[in-house]
Amino acid sequence: MRLNRHRQQGLTLVESMIALLVVSIGLLGIAALQVTAMKQNSSALHHSQAVWVGYNMADRIRANIAQFANYPGIDTNTGYSQDCTSGPCNSVQLVTADAADWTAEVQNLPAGRGIITGNANQLTIAVMWDDEGTGAAGTGCGNDPQVDLTCYTVTLVR
Repeated sequence: MRLNRHRQQGLTLVESMIALLVVSIGLLGIAALQVTAMKQNSSALHHSQAVWVGYNMADRIRANIAQFANYPGIDTNTGYSQDCTSGPCNSVQLVTADAADWTAEVQNLPAGRGIITGNANQLTIAVMWDDEGTGAAGTGCGNDPQVDLTCYTVTLVR
């Protein structure tokens, strides 16, 4: 008596489809990780720029300490046009020139805005930007749930 045994020679269609499904899920997971990594990298860049811009303005204020009390009220949404690179400026004009330079730096952030508040003894330098790319704007800094801005602040004491 002879037994007829069939040997398996290759994959069936079902096995192939299951393997394709498993590989596809893995590739989708890798693609999702890549997109998340790109978003986080962009967010880290914006945070780094905001820190640099905030400390740059703090250094400008320290360099012009005689006019410390004139820096509150600076808002980068206001137009400033003083230029102290082409000619000499006095310390009062330097406040406006600092605001103009700071405005140009803050505008590199998405929906970037900078505001300086305070009094003659303490200043708060706030740099705000739309980190999530939702098109938000305003003066939020985390206090207003309607405004979706990321905020970095520096406090400067005289």
